[in-house]
Amino acid sequence: MSAKADYGMRALLELTDAYQSGRTRLVKGDAIATAQDIPLKFLEGILRQLRQAGIVASQRGAEGGYRLDRDPATVTIADVVRALDGPLAAVRGQRPEDLDYAGASEHLREVWVAVRASMRHVLENITLTDVASGTLPGEVAQLLDEPGAWQRR
Repeated sequence: MSAKADYGMRALLELTDAYQSGRTRLVKGDAIATAQDIPLKFLEGILRQLRQAGIVASQRGAEGGYRLDRDPATVTIADVVRALDGPLAAVRGQRPEDLDYAGASEHLREVWVAVRASMRHVLENITLTDVASGTLPGEVAQLLDEPGAWQRR
């Protein structure tokens, strides 16, 4: 995951927390930046992209700030990654199904499509609410118990 996607998720989880105490509660960008130790200028760009994607709403002025524009139970991690970084599994900036390999690499496209399907399986099934509550879907939680899941390689 990119730093942008990580920071975006952390900012959205701050907004999820605010949403749960009041759907229209606004949170200042500098409060999010401080709470999550995110550089403010970088965060502002991320929040702008999330606003353009319809995930975040903003209000200007002294009483302004940011809030979720959708119920956090409907926003998946895949939505966030796509809004900030584009397709989940691009290869050299192209979608895997658009690649054409020859010779010994002929079947590599199938590997990249399988990687994308695997990412979709996880990222499209976890919402902001799931992460905020610490309740991952069962099939995703099972992945954490797989041998080697927590080992560096």
